[in-house]
Amino acid sequence: MATKIRLQRFGKKSKPFYHVVVADSRSPRDGKFIERLGSYNPNTNPATIDINFEKALDWVNKGAQPTDTCRAILSYKGILYKKHLQGGVKKGALTQEQADAKFEAWLENKSGSVQNKKENLSSSKAEAKKAALAAEAKKKEERAAAIAAKNTPPAEEVAEEEVVAEDAPVAEDAPVAENETPAADATEEA
Repeated sequence: MATKIRLQRFGKKSKPFYHVVVADSRSPRDGKFIERLGSYNPNTNPATIDINFEKALDWVNKGAQPTDTCRAILSYKGILYKKHLQGGVKKGALTQEQADAKFEAWLENKSGSVQNKKENLSSSKAEAKKAALAAEAKKKEERAAAIAAKNTPPAEEVAEEEVVAEDAPVAEDAPVAENETPAADATEEA
């Protein structure tokens, strides 16, 4: 019997959730399976993968063929790398201690990169939130200025009319004063 490690779809429309299962290659996608290895949720960022490492490694060593997506998942979790290192131990290229040390170093590196991705996502989310808040504050100020400008022109026009009214008598007084002075001089001369 040819066995495959593949995804079994669950979840609602546009929100998939998968179980990682070992099944006979002839059975339907969501049909009968031999063993459930874990779950995969692509809706989160980064995707949530929960797999029983030992069971998956055992099935891969027995010859179960993963599908393309499952191969990527198993590689991401280090199951295929562990199989590769065990092959090196069997051939005598590595000792078990060396293989374990290499795998631990790989796990630390992988967990560091996943943690960095989570931090980058959270910081970019915070920056986007700050930018949106700043844009919202700027828009609010612009609206307040537009409303103030809309409400103040009638008051400014009234103020300008008052200023013009005050300026006009001063302008009329000055020429009259000049005219009166010569007239007064003319009466004195006569």
